[in-house]
Amino acid sequence: MAYCCCSNFSSTLAPLRLRPPPRRKSIAAANPASVSLSDPFVLDIADKLEDSVSTSSSSSFSLLQKLRDSSSQSLLSQRWPSPKDELYRFTDTSFLKSSQILPASPPSIISPSLSSSASNIITLVDGHVVPALSKIPSLPAGAFAGSAADIPPGALYENLMAAAGELFHNGDLFWNLNGFGAPDLAVVYIPDGERMIDEPLHLRFCAVDAAEAGSGRLPLSNPRVLVVVGKQAELAIVEEHLGVESGEGNSYWSNSVVEIVVEEGGKVSHSYVQKQSVNAAHIKWTLVRQEKRSSYELVEISTGGKLSRHNLHVQQLGPDTTTELSAFHVAQGDQIQDLHSKLVLDHPRGYSRQLHKCIVSHSTGHVVFDGNIKVNRFAQQTDAGQLTRTLLLAPRATANVKPNLQIIADDVKCSHGAAISDLEEEQLFYFQARGIDMKTARDALVFSFGSEILARIPFESYRKSISNQVKELLTRS
Repeated sequence: MAYCCCSNFSSTLAPLRLRPPPRRKSIAAANPASVSLSDPFVLDIADKLEDSVSTSSSSSFSLLQKLRDSSSQSLLSQRWPSPKDELYRFTDTSFLKSSQILPASPPSIISPSLSSSASNIITLVDGHVVPALSKIPSLPAGAFAGSAADIPPGALYENLMAAAGELFHNGDLFWNLNGFGAPDLAVVYIPDGERMIDEPLHLRFCAVDAAEAGSGRLPLSNPRVLVVVGKQAELAIVEEHLGVESGEGNSYWSNSVVEIVVEEGGKVSHSYVQKQSVNAAHIKWTLVRQEKRSSYELVEISTGGKLSRHNLHVQQLGPDTTTELSAFHVAQGDQIQDLHSKLVLDHPRGYSRQLHKCIVSHSTGHVVFDGNIKVNRFAQQTDAGQLTRTLLLAPRATANVKPNLQIIADDVKCSHGAAISDLEEEQLFYFQARGIDMKTARDALVFSFGSEILARIPFESYRKSISNQVKELLTRS
């Protein structure tokens, strides 16, 4: 049988009833010897998060508790990033540090406007899985989708604990803030040999608790998702991040983590769409672990947020493994779009392709790309390619790109490249020579620049909707 904590959506939605969390000893009081090493600003956020999350004696919540225990220790020695830190050299986080950061309130009354027409959907509202807004009729036999609190005891729980047993120790401050402050854990498990690809699973991250722009307040949510795809299993995911009922100009901070484990021979198709409020902060980690002969494909579209940072870390843990990464970012006025990716190949005959495209349409827009591919000693016969291209459409628009390969193996085929430019005059002349005015020509060329990535979204309904949204955005800018 399939396990799903998600009921079918009804137009009449009852309010959620959440008990207030018990008061506990602060993280500083629990670790007095480490306080002298701590950043006071980070420690203040951690104490507020600790007061906001609930504890549970349920064994099914040990997945989340394990994260909290590990992250609490790391937070005590991590400081807020600054331009002196290489990984944040070009990413200005002062917007966050100058705000009064408060944990987002748990959802109480769920508005029908949060509903979606997607066939298979899990909805997280400010980090909480909401069963009333979730439904998965196509869940395969033996699969599970829902909150970790609803995982039934037995073999399923043991399989998930084994898959998530290896903690990731290379996460930054924001990874650990999420691990410490996540109020819930959404879990998706597809057992060996099962397929869920004809109709994708829609993971919808909604930010509802928001502050008025300029108020100085910044509600913080920490959504977290664990996806485990078994041996020879297949899964298609559409991941969407957006602000709802908060107004396009309202402020909030979404600090999310998605972990994906693809076991031997498994396949995952992952489409990721970020369209947060223009005054929001969006910081996201995606961690992917691929076993031998597995395949992972990511198509990323990011257009929202005042500050948007995606930390993407992919590990190939076996031979004959395939990874394909595509990203398209649009930065308008006073926006930062940042992708830091790392792909680690440790085994023979690995294959990877990465294509990154950006458009900066305003003089105060800024894009950042730091893409690292590391080919270790035993990753012989690796075939890895990386390309980043950026269009700067306004004077003083900024792009900082650093594609880089670290190659230790000696029998490989690897390449990388970068290009930054405005539209080519020859292309514009071609349109004008055929009676097409300058604005129409520029709009067509700008959209076609990103259409190569948009065309890779595998589902037509999503592809059409996202393409229309991007076209409207680019035309307006």
